[in-house]
Order: sequence, then structure tokens, then C-alpha cells
Amino acid sequence: MLADLIKRLLGRVPIARNCSDEAFATLNREAPIRPIEGEGPGATELKPAEGFVCRETVLGRDQRVAAYYFLLQQGTRNRLVDRSRRIHHVYTEVLVRNLIKMDVARLLGHRLAFFDIPDSFLGHEAMRLLPPQTAVPVLTCLPGAGGPNQAKLLEQIAELRKAGFRFAANANVLGTPQAFLLAAVDFVIVPADSTDPKQLRDFTAMLAAAGAKRQWMAKQLPSYDEFQLCQSLGAQLFQGPFITRREDWSNNSLGPNSARIADLLSRLRRDAEMAEIAGVLKQDPALSLRLMRYINSAAIGLREEITSIERALMQLGREKLYRWLCLLLYGADAGNPAASALLESALVRARMMELLGEARPVSERDALFLVGLLSLVDAVLKVPMEVALAQLATSSEIQAAVARGEGPMGQMLQLVIACESADPTALEVAASRCEIRAETASSAHMEALAWALEVTRE
Repeated sequence: MLADLIKRLLGRVPIARNCSDEAFATLNREAPIRPIEGEGPGATELKPAEGFVCRETVLGRDQRVAAYYFLLQQGTRNRLVDRSRRIHHVYTEVLVRNLIKMDVARLLGHRLAFFDIPDSFLGHEAMRLLPPQTAVPVLTCLPGAGGPNQAKLLEQIAELRKAGFRFAANANVLGTPQAFLLAAVDFVIVPADSTDPKQLRDFTAMLAAAGAKRQWMAKQLPSYDEFQLCQSLGAQLFQGPFITRREDWSNNSLGPNSARIADLLSRLRRDAEMAEIAGVLKQDPALSLRLMRYINSAAIGLREEITSIERALMQLGREKLYRWLCLLLYGADAGNPAASALLESALVRARMMELLGEARPVSERDALFLVGLLSLVDAVLKVPMEVALAQLATSSEIQAAVARGEGPMGQMLQLVIACESADPTALEVAASRCEIRAETASSAHMEALAWALEVTRE
């Protein structure tokens, strides 16, 4: 996996587009945000960008990415409150058909794809086009007429379960007429940000007493402390801001492996002689071995084997060596179990910035990619961003963009982050600053996600 990732990262071959522009351009033709007869003029007030999908990362107990929660952007979800069942179906179809376009089974591999659907959508033809081994519908019982009764809903769940589907439901159905869902699903989703520790303990005790094998996901975890609490209570899946949250790392220093890589990066930026770089590398046998394995791998495709550090460095060149070392930072020290999840998020940012800047010269695209890649380096190294960037000897423009969001590259990074937040207002504002259409940014975001999943697929 690493060799394939670095091959794309260093630009040895063109990076394939996994989700074509045409697929995203035709999304609204195939699953249109269309007027619904009888819904009135407010039925089509949604902006086109809000029809695109965003995602939330879900970690397993080992803090590696175990799933993604796919959903429509926040503005769309807010406007769906108290709307008719037919309007819910229109936008659920947009979501589901986008997942089908992405070919989530191939992209996610063993990971799961959670997504919300109304109870009456189980019979929709689009459900049969989803990969059952990957797709996990999160069921919501909508009020009003038109939905299946309890017996019919359980029958539909049982039928789809035979095809391999698993299901989820939100824990807030406890104490409601829809509580029967909890006995029919495989995953229960608990909003950990609004549930106190006693309620969480009571809930886990209830699951244990039921003797069921249902797993539960702690959602919207604000900090690492809440993650540890839910982990101790038996949660198997975890989602929330805690994954990329910055803590007080002012007293931390780089780990030994990260420090050696940072030293090499600093020497590269100071234009140290390659003989000096080679001498430092030779002091780290493990890093030297990784370099030699990479340079002689099938990913590079050289005709003859390279047997010396010096020749390997000449083959790579300074800029590609810098990128390779930046990538290695995300797995240099074993002290951060969330490093792989952070790497995945950083690659999405890097690729999205590269896509949005594809009309620019190669040097500018390289810089944009590097800004995205380094935007989470403080979270993986657990040191303040200013400290990390200073030790990596980044250029002043990259440092201003990553640390302070300044300059054109900083504005582009803010646009990428706005796509992650699923806040349509923030997305529109950030896109306007960059003179990019919000729809273009949304498409690039999902295309970048597809690429990152492809190159990191295990």
C-alpha cells in the first residue's frame, strides 16, 4: 500500500480520477433535486451544492478508520425537518445514488458506509444497487401516513438481511413507539456529546442485559477523554471532532523517529549537499532500508537495481524526497494510534487542493498538495503547529497557509475545511473567496476522498 501511495504522491504516474467529473455532473440528472407536485414553491429552494454528499470519519477501537458516515450537507438536512415523506425520498435518493456512483464497496474494502434513510425507503429500487457487505442503512421512522407498519418494516429488514445488509438505528428511539428497531438492528448510534456518563453506563448495561450482539457507535465525541470513556464502556465505533481536535501540546517534543525525519527535511530546505543527507540517512538503518525498498519497488519500475543511498537520493531528487519524508511523518512514531486516520484525512485535503489548482503550474500544484498534507501534521506529531512547521523548515508561504490560513493557499485550505464541516454557509463564503463555485468544491472533495481511499486501501 505505501509504495502505491508514494508512487501517486510523487507523481511518477498520472493520478487516475476514481469518480469522474461526468459522474458528478450527471448526478442531478439521475437523482434530481426536482419539484414535487403539491409541495409548493418552497420545495426546490435548496442550493445545488447542498445536494452533494459529505462524510464523517468513524474509527474502530484501534483508532484506525473502520467506517465512514455519509450524509447530505447540513443545510439540506436542516431544510428536511418537518417536510413530507416524498421530499425525504428525493434527497435520500440523491445520497444513495451518489454512494452507488462512488462504488463504495471497491473503495472502502472492509470498511462500512453508514447513511440515513427513512423507513419507507427500504423498498426503493436503489437499495438493490448498493453493496450489502458495505452499506449500513441507519433507519429513521418518519411520522405521518405512507410509512410501513411495524410488521412490514421488520419483514423488509429481514429480506434485506438475507442479502447481506446490516442495519443501524439511533438510540434516541428508546421510550418511543419505534423502540422495536433496537432489537432489529446490528448497530446502535449514541449521541455521546449530549449524553452524560451515567446515561451511557445505563445504556451499555441495558445492551448487556439484552444479551444481544449489537455494537454501538459513540457519535459526536468532542474530546479524547470522552473517547476513552466510551471505549471503556464497550463502544466499538467512534465518530466526532476528537479525531482532529488540537490539545495543549506546548510541553511536547517530537518523538525520536519524527525528529530524525524533521532533521532531514530541514537539511533539504537548507540546500544541504546530498552527500550530507546520505550521511544522516545511513545513521538510521531502518529509514535507509525503507528508502532502498521503495526506490527498487515495482512502483518505481527502474530497469536496474539501485544499491547505494547516494544513487537513490539522486534518482528521487530533492522535492520528491521531501514529499516522501513528509508522508513518513504520519507513521514515524507509534505514540499516536490515530495516525492512519489523520493521514487519510490529510491526503483528502492534499488531493482536493491539487484538483482545485489543476490549471496552475506544476510547482503551484505541488505546493497546494503539500499544504493539504501538512495541515494535520501537528495532530499526528502532537506538538504545536508552529513548532512542527519550524522543524520541517517549510517555506514562508506554506507556513502562513497551514498555520494561519493566510494567502491564496490558506484560503484554499479554508475551503477544503469548509467542505469537511458540511456547513453550506461557510462553504459558500470560502468558495467565493477562492473564486470557485461551491458545487465544484463539493465535487472535488468527494473525488479526493475516492482517491485517498484508493491509495490507502489495505
